[in-house]
Amino acid sequence: MHRLSGLDAGFLYLETPTQLLHVCGLIVLDTTTVPDGYRYEALRAELAARLTAVPLFRQKIADSPFNLDHPVWVDDPDFDLDRHLHRVAVPAPGRREELADLCGHIAAQPLDRSRPLWEMVVIEGLEDGSVAVMTKIHHAGADGVTGADLVAQLCSLEPDAPRPEPVTDGAGGGSALGIALGGLFNVATRPLGLVRALPKTVELVPRWITRARRGEAMPAPFTAPRTSFNGTITGHRSVGFAQFDLGRVKSVKDEHGVKVNDVVMAVCAGALRRYLADRDELPDSPLIGMVPVSVRGKSDRPGRNQVSPMFASLHTHIADPIERLHAIADANAFAKEHNSALGASLLQDWTQFMAPAVFGAAMRTYASLRLAERHPVVHNLVVSNVPGPAMPLYFLGARIRAMYPLGPIFHGVGLNITVMSLDGALDVGVLTCPELVPDVWALVDAFPSALDELDTAP
Repeated sequence: MHRLSGLDAGFLYLETPTQLLHVCGLIVLDTTTVPDGYRYEALRAELAARLTAVPLFRQKIADSPFNLDHPVWVDDPDFDLDRHLHRVAVPAPGRREELADLCGHIAAQPLDRSRPLWEMVVIEGLEDGSVAVMTKIHHAGADGVTGADLVAQLCSLEPDAPRPEPVTDGAGGGSALGIALGGLFNVATRPLGLVRALPKTVELVPRWITRARRGEAMPAPFTAPRTSFNGTITGHRSVGFAQFDLGRVKSVKDEHGVKVNDVVMAVCAGALRRYLADRDELPDSPLIGMVPVSVRGKSDRPGRNQVSPMFASLHTHIADPIERLHAIADANAFAKEHNSALGASLLQDWTQFMAPAVFGAAMRTYASLRLAERHPVVHNLVVSNVPGPAMPLYFLGARIRAMYPLGPIFHGVGLNITVMSLDGALDVGVLTCPELVPDVWALVDAFPSALDELDTAP
């Protein structure tokens, strides 16, 4: 068995019926590349064969009523692919709107915690003849990078590539006694972790203030302006997506001497500015996004989630798109340096002290009292940029035309924009709550104009 880290387990503890904490992805496939043609039965057989090489897909959560620590991962002896792979048809005429509505419904369904925490839904009936696959993986088992890597292990660089060799090593089993005893040992040694984390945290506030005085700090939490999507979320989900030429983004990058991520964030900022301005909701102060930063290779802490939160100003109060781009680039440089100075493992160290009973009850109370609408906004949205491969990928023999990542939303943060690069394109996935963002396509359709402003500006 493998013990969950505090950060991994925290996504289990903080989940409620309306705050579902799984990571989704919409993969659009060109099935004309499939050897011998596409058939669902053949896709299922190929998936079953390739899953033998990815043990994480066959692991589930286990716990003990006497366990004082976080739960563990164990191999599922009763793993059944048919409980995780489903087949549906999108309603006619199968346009992007019907596909997005179906994906929103899928995203709004919780995962069964008695089984491995993932699902795939094969979606047929799209108007252009393509096939889509909606994936769901619980955040306890994968962050954005891990989720993309897991899906990538089912992919190949050629449509008829040989299957990988099966992997027999997994998490193993775990008895209730073994889980409890291991948890008791971890809890007994936890004060050592507090000794390690507390001094770094005490130093955090004065260092943050010093940086802020020099104008070199990232925005502080609870300083974001309130918008319509910073309220209590419901159990409903809306999905939107768009695709852009990565070459255009790189052209803007080269012309203005910034980074690709700066351009991506500037496009998001431009779309958000237009969306809010059209509704007379544009705040005078800039929106603040929380950017998950991968700390793989920088942190020695265990766990499948290896991220650190960075707060970034989107400078949506600046009207000129080029001025906004450079302001974002400058702010990102300071934010990255500041985030690095805080340490790669600070969040992981503190989440080790999360307790399921305390945090689960606190989150349910927080949601029922709608407290997200009563305190200052922590940050306005989650915005993330996940780098993907620059070459074509084939998913079970079908060439991937697009891979739209869809991250979770939270009470008080009802909008997630995640961008992924793949094979010369940028795929943008938007997930939100329809009660907070009634027309997600109004936001999504503002993205092309936001890129045009940067690409055509003198």
